[in-house]
Amino acid sequence: MATAQHVTALIKSHAAGDDQRFYAIALQLAASEARAGNSRYADALKSLVDEGRGQSRAGKVVPVATPKGDLAQLVTVSYPKVRRRDMAVDSHVRVAIDRVLHEQGKRSELRAHGLEPARRILLIGPPGTGKTMTASVLATELSLPLFAVRLDGLLTKFMGETAAKLRLVFDAMAETRGVYLFDEVDALAGTREATNDVGEIRRVLNSFLQFLEQDSSDSIVVATSNLPQLLDRALFRRFDTSVHFGLPSVPVATKVIRGRLAAFDTAAITKSDWSAIGRATKGLNHAEISAAAQQAAKEAVLVGSTEVRGDSLIAALEERRTRSPG
Repeated sequence: MATAQHVTALIKSHAAGDDQRFYAIALQLAASEARAGNSRYADALKSLVDEGRGQSRAGKVVPVATPKGDLAQLVTVSYPKVRRRDMAVDSHVRVAIDRVLHEQGKRSELRAHGLEPARRILLIGPPGTGKTMTASVLATELSLPLFAVRLDGLLTKFMGETAAKLRLVFDAMAETRGVYLFDEVDALAGTREATNDVGEIRRVLNSFLQFLEQDSSDSIVVATSNLPQLLDRALFRRFDTSVHFGLPSVPVATKVIRGRLAAFDTAAITKSDWSAIGRATKGLNHAEISAAAQQAAKEAVLVGSTEVRGDSLIAALEERRTRSPG
């Protein structure tokens, strides 16, 4: 049976970050339970210790992960606080992301049956539709750091040694579990048959595909693309799932606006106003709609009010439309 001394020692070792001591005490507790005849509980504790030690070897997550050396020139790290409930996306996107999160939460159970959880996700769609935000949501919900890979720097600053630098990123995935974002991967993963391609880019793409294939870390790989028609078909096969983003429907657009204006008074916006606002969002992406809502909120504050009017919001949306290309 667990004693007060066991519990106290477990808490102290956990607070000190002493994993070795923590697991040693847990094994002592398992042995105590075995002697008391609670063999099933003892076996369960031993399995949890083995699992925990395995995860630590696969890549320990520290409270603050700071890229150093050459890696600092290749990635930036952040700790997002964007929750799943904050996402304003169409239902098929939410279902896909929920599935990834569920599989990650059950990865031990899946692996016990020889199955791997989805951890390579390709996000496809126009700019401003929530792809990068989705990577932030994954990091937040999984309590992981978000590492954004600087592909532009890889292809310019390190031309000639890009593949070697890319290897550093994949090595980091094995060392520190996190969400690794390859934003706008089109630049890196264009078709190998492109007639205007250069030898260096082909080598980089081949290396990227090889690293993805060989990667057995516990990290999450997220790649985004604005132009999927330019991607090499082999890239699609390396990802567990592809999620397609589009311009928001009226209900999603309305949710974006309401979320952005949550701290403001929108009671004066009538049902007919909301219908007109919905029509005004057509053709705009999530980022443009959010910016328009912010503009309407600013106008209210500048006149000493917290009340956002429907006509002000519609005007801001129409202004955004005139700025949009095409």
